[in-house]
Amino acid sequence: MIVSQLKRRRLKQREPGLSVRLPLATGVMLGIVFLLSAIAVAWFAGEPQTSQFFAHLNLLQRHPPFWLNAPTAPGSHLIVPTAILVLLTLVIARLSPQPRTWSRLLVVAILLALTLRYVLWRMCSTLNLSDPLNGVFSLGLLIVEMLLLVGGTIQLFLLLRSRDRSHQADQMAVAVRNGSFLPSVDVLIPTYNEPDFILRRTIVGCQAMDYTNKTIYLLDDTRRPEIRALAQELGCQYITRPDNRHAKAGNLNHALPKTNSELIVIFDADFVPTRNFLSRTVGFFQQERVALVQTPQSFYNDDPVARNLGLEHLLNADEEMFYRHLQPMRDGVGSVICAGTSFVVRRSALEAVGGFETDSISEDYFTGIRLSAQGDQLIYLNEKLSAGLSADNIAAFTSQRLRWCRGTLQAFFIEANPLTIPGLTLTQRLSHLEGLIHWFTTLSRVFFLFMPLAYAFLGVIPVRTTPAELLYFFLPYYLVQMTAFSWLTRRCRSALFSEIYYLVTLFPVALTVLQVMLKPFAKGFKVTPKGVTGNRFSFNWKLAWPLMLLFAAIALSFWCNLGFCIISLEWHPMVPPELDATRGVALGWLWSSYSAIMLGIALLALVDAPRPSVYDWFSLHKTIRLKVGDQKEWGTTTALSEIGAQIVMNSKFAIPTNLHQSVRIELAEEQLCLQGQVTQVDRTNSKLKLRIVFEAISPKQHRRLIELLYCRPGQWLIHNAPGELRSLWLLLRVLLRPPALNRNRPFRIIPVAPTAAEP
Repeated sequence: MIVSQLKRRRLKQREPGLSVRLPLATGVMLGIVFLLSAIAVAWFAGEPQTSQFFAHLNLLQRHPPFWLNAPTAPGSHLIVPTAILVLLTLVIARLSPQPRTWSRLLVVAILLALTLRYVLWRMCSTLNLSDPLNGVFSLGLLIVEMLLLVGGTIQLFLLLRSRDRSHQADQMAVAVRNGSFLPSVDVLIPTYNEPDFILRRTIVGCQAMDYTNKTIYLLDDTRRPEIRALAQELGCQYITRPDNRHAKAGNLNHALPKTNSELIVIFDADFVPTRNFLSRTVGFFQQERVALVQTPQSFYNDDPVARNLGLEHLLNADEEMFYRHLQPMRDGVGSVICAGTSFVVRRSALEAVGGFETDSISEDYFTGIRLSAQGDQLIYLNEKLSAGLSADNIAAFTSQRLRWCRGTLQAFFIEANPLTIPGLTLTQRLSHLEGLIHWFTTLSRVFFLFMPLAYAFLGVIPVRTTPAELLYFFLPYYLVQMTAFSWLTRRCRSALFSEIYYLVTLFPVALTVLQVMLKPFAKGFKVTPKGVTGNRFSFNWKLAWPLMLLFAAIALSFWCNLGFCIISLEWHPMVPPELDATRGVALGWLWSSYSAIMLGIALLALVDAPRPSVYDWFSLHKTIRLKVGDQKEWGTTTALSEIGAQIVMNSKFAIPTNLHQSVRIELAEEQLCLQGQVTQVDRTNSKLKLRIVFEAISPKQHRRLIELLYCRPGQWLIHNAPGELRSLWLLLRVLLRPPALNRNRPFRIIPVAPTAAEP
């Protein structure tokens, strides 16, 4: 009753605000577009004052301050500043493999100085305002580039406050383990159409958490009899409701008055916690100001982009960038984002803000903002304490990101706007501003892709520069950024592969940004499908066709720009500097080359690789005893899943084994015995390797198997992504040998930690 009353009161207060705010953000965007368009039209029409203004700016661009000119004296080594700065960055990274306060400060200072130098050079020396056509593209490129730089610069400032709370978690967990702090906990699992085998994992994992004072609730928003039966079978509480109003947020809010614990834990239907989840998180609530503890989302299946490129053993999931790099950075300034799953929230704080936010499809994000605005503390524990399912294919991957984009940008149209809601500090607002800008940078990237076409087909030169200036001003900025990127982001991603991930969803996300700014609530919440299989390669034409058209146009522009570059090299010495129209042509050719390569790789990422089974295999090595009839032999598992095992026998196997033969596997350490059937026999290298499929598994055996596969503390590994040079080699290898040509891809076994040591 308390929650529903607060919710009704808040919605009643919010209705007038919606009518004011709804057109405001849209009006600002349309006003900016109209103003810039009006200036461009006046310039093209030859309006005297406008033309005179840009003519004066063009004169200033042709005669920049002396400190914005590259050295021209004989013997000037333009590459020396770049070499020194790159070497210095590498030395700092070697001395401090993980970013620390001193090393992060030095690298960030170098990057900020280079960014300022680059921005001054771009704004004061490289614009081509000789005529309206060149001027519009030149200024447009500068604007979208500055949009990217604003977001990146904010990140650099926030990086100086990045936090790691693992040591604090160690201290706080003592009271939980010795029983002096054991608040009641309700674990809520909202579900909508997820298959029962996925839900079974999550329920079993939640029940296996080492914490006695807890109750598990399954919140079924589809009112399925089989899910009710599953809850009864596993012994957890079942809650449903008559409608699906407000989607996930409504489902959670409906359950709040039906539960009464001090703390609430939320797990999405596909997320399985490790046994120590509560012992590592609950202790933080000994501090009265702490309202929410968020942990990272890890994934036990492969990222679809990595899988489609055949690099699943090398690349991290796309979300790793957010949870390993951005969330610790946000924690330092008190702007942790509630991510919708794998978090603990204090009931009293949640009720004080009226429950989960229902004005946006990103109920998690804005609930966190409301908690922060009322003075509560949200903290982030960067430990992999749960794992879920990543999107199964590229269509689901894109749909997920479109929902995040739409939900985040709805901030401009609701009361919980982090830029205007009372109660947040300036640094908190700055952090949230960076998150909002992130989605608008997709428009910048679309503009970048079309620039080679402007070079080739319109004769536009938007960046007027020389090779010497590029070496002196651009190269240090670019190479130091590339060198520091992986290190600053805790080696979760290389800059080159980040570009591929952006390109895969670029056009749908850019279109969604525009749609949200015009019609913010046109589409509702859509659940990402999980547990999808496919037995063949499939090409996503819906996502691919704009990239294919652009790839063809850029491929053609490559030859045009190459021709213009050759002509400019031949005629450039004969053209007086004041009439030089060819400065920057070589940049167009390089731009076409880079764009064509990246687009080609993005198209390959749209070829979904087969996923024949919904069950994943893990590299879990356990000693087993194999029994065939009355005979027994010892062996070791090399891979284990819910449906079977791969085994290598420890000695020359004397027991006769044939396909479809029944065997018994005894995992002595786990006190687990399973019956199975041999489906594959390999006797190479004097070792017997067997593939066995389990049969007739009892609910008790399945529960023990799930706990072994998904619930061991510390089992989800942290992988370092390849560096920039290796990433470049991998991208070229993918381009020259597309993964879809390899019809016999090796069986994928997901690596996990060999021990279950608790942090």
